[in-house]
Amino acid sequence: MISHPLKQLVLAACGALTMAGAARADDIKVLTTGIMKGSFAQIAAQFERETGHTLTMSWGPSSGNSPEASQVRIKSGEPVDVLIMVDKGMDELIRGGYFVPLQRRDVAISQIGVAVKKGQPLPDIGSVDAVRKTLLAAKSIGYSEGASGHYISTVMLDKLGIAKEVAPKSKVILGRKFVGEALAAGEVELGLQQLSELRLEPGVTVVGPLPEALQKASLVTAAVSSKARNVEAATRFVAFLTTPYATEAIQNSGLALPHR
Repeated sequence: MISHPLKQLVLAACGALTMAGAARADDIKVLTTGIMKGSFAQIAAQFERETGHTLTMSWGPSSGNSPEASQVRIKSGEPVDVLIMVDKGMDELIRGGYFVPLQRRDVAISQIGVAVKKGQPLPDIGSVDAVRKTLLAAKSIGYSEGASGHYISTVMLDKLGIAKEVAPKSKVILGRKFVGEALAAGEVELGLQQLSELRLEPGVTVVGPLPEALQKASLVTAAVSSKARNVEAATRFVAFLTTPYATEAIQNSGLALPHR
């Protein structure tokens, strides 16, 4: 039999161990760009197995004015532990004082691709002139409000000299909806978005990336928020994104790795 005082000490020690274990396991809230959506589930599952922490993921485009856009959500005060988005979007949030990173790492490079609904003829996008002709011939064109769509609408179409001709038949796919979803549903005939995002939709065929002369590579960066509830756990997750396991998953989703 354990004496009463000794029993109290044993129970207290067990309680302390239980509390310590609970403190070590934390839920990390991550707001990420859709660019990373194809690899996130695999990365998150492995991180949770290795650390005991859990990840709660939400995502939105890195730019735009819809309620789902990451910039809108951060500016409105939505709490996050880790923010993953295109670097220029994060830079704007930092300059505006809306987000303060404690640690920041570049984790992926994304390119823009072109896709059509599965079963449709594949258009020619092998050269700048071919892309121009394909865009002019398409009955309707879809692109996101995120980084790729912003580039297409404000830079690429002007560069091709067809902005006025294409504008009336262009549709901006807002919020969390992928361009591939609009393609598969027949809402648009031709879709342009980050390659990793187009690859998520089984109902489309990815034609390929834009030609180099028209391409816009987006650098994806991950940062620990100064308001993170558990800075140590959040920092550990950001570091995990550069491990061999995570980088392989990132590459398999259609992304490249930044030079380190």
